[in-house]
Amino acid sequence: AGNNVSDAAKAEGELSQALGRLFAVAENYPELKANEGFIRFQQQQQEIEDKIQGARRFYNGGVRDLNIKIKVFPTNIFAKKLGFEKREFFEVEDRKVVESAPQVKF
Repeated sequence: AGNNVSDAAKAEGELSQALGRLFAVAENYPELKANEGFIRFQQQQQEIEDKIQGARRFYNGGVRDLNIKIKVFPTNIFAKKLGFEKREFFEVEDRKVVESAPQVKF
């Protein structure tokens, strides 16, 4: 991804779309779905997606707290003097893609 949050969010959306297409194609190949390596891949992908989702929530919580503190007295005085600026949330452009991320099915 790029150097900013919107680039990272865009990359995450694109990855989710690609994985969704991969798992949709795999539905047509029972031998692939039953393959131990593919099953392991699906499990690892789900674990990674869960970790990313947790990290996204943690980041957005920190952004929310920072954005509040730079607006509320007296922390806004220090924030302004130290050059703190409002940050953008980590939001995926196509929210439906992330919410319908491929689920592991057995």
